[in-house]
Amino acid sequence: MKNLKKMKWFSFVLAGLTLAGLVMPVDAADVSSKSGKAGAVHRISSTPWEGEEHLKLTSAWDKTFPESDKVDHTKVTFHNRYGITLAADLYMPKNRQGRMPALAVAGPFGAVKEQAAGIYAQKLAEMGFITMAFDPSFIGESGGNVRNVASPDINTEDFCAAVDYLSNRSDVNPDKIGILGICGFGGMALNAAAIDTRIKATVTSTMYDMSRVTANGYFDYEKDSDTLKKERMERRKALNQQRTEDYRNGTYQRAGGVVDPLPEDAPQFVKDYHAYYKGRAYHPRSPNSNDGWNTTSALSFTNMPLLSYADEIENPVLIIHGEKAHSRYFSEDAFRKLKGNNKELLIVPGANHTDLYDNMNKIPFDKIAAFFHKYLG
Repeated sequence: MKNLKKMKWFSFVLAGLTLAGLVMPVDAADVSSKSGKAGAVHRISSTPWEGEEHLKLTSAWDKTFPESDKVDHTKVTFHNRYGITLAADLYMPKNRQGRMPALAVAGPFGAVKEQAAGIYAQKLAEMGFITMAFDPSFIGESGGNVRNVASPDINTEDFCAAVDYLSNRSDVNPDKIGILGICGFGGMALNAAAIDTRIKATVTSTMYDMSRVTANGYFDYEKDSDTLKKERMERRKALNQQRTEDYRNGTYQRAGGVVDPLPEDAPQFVKDYHAYYKGRAYHPRSPNSNDGWNTTSALSFTNMPLLSYADEIENPVLIIHGEKAHSRYFSEDAFRKLKGNNKELLIVPGANHTDLYDNMNKIPFDKIAAFFHKYLG
């Protein structure tokens, strides 16, 4: 009965939570090089790059957390190698001097920069880093003509593109750039660290391996290989049929965000997601807060393992997870893949999965800052 209930809720969470998105049209807008106040946009060069998208960015402070008076905030844009323009919030210590270490932050999967990523970025800016919380391709304020699509390749590239941007800022030391991925973007961060040697230190917090959970479902260690193969094949059939219907209909079916209203028999971790995305951290641009990713986004994650080369990451990695999190096994298994004495696993006592989104008493910011200061100088 326990496994049947998990399967029932896996169907919801996989379709509606881990693959969730919000329509956010990309309109023409002024993207001048002004900086230093909320809503202003900074560009490294005044010359537009080929194919630049002009994004409509809000000038209001519309974050799900209060603005700090210890940092300066501005909007920035940058592009990835697929030609997609990404939107980001840049946070800079008020007492900054010279070329500083910098961090790119993203996640959770299905969230926007105004949620958990912004909390991490702003706090770490207070602790001595230039930080940038960005919206991944196709969601939030970022560009991409097809909305609400997730990709293990493009979303990994988003981290590398953030490094491109930070490396070219006159106030950033290009040899002291790190990344931080939350939840599903923790897996993307490790994937980026495995390919991009410019990333000198990586932190993951409450990590999901999105390719693993999409291919196998939750708690795959409880299933035999034949069962997993059969379940994958059934999902492939359903998703490919949906592709046919999407093409016929001229639109994309949405997987749905966090279930609402919340059923009484929902597992505790689903209740935790609901309390975050539909409650204290609701945001109108957040996929998980609204109607979800395109359903067929799941296809590429099913066939493209993210952590294939994690054992080749030479630079330092800190993996953080909550003791009580349903997802803890993702971080523990990822940590086992890593090699070298500069890798560390930190289990936060008493913390569940979403505690590490916004619970300032649980997120180990002192440890994170000390790790980045040690390895980024």
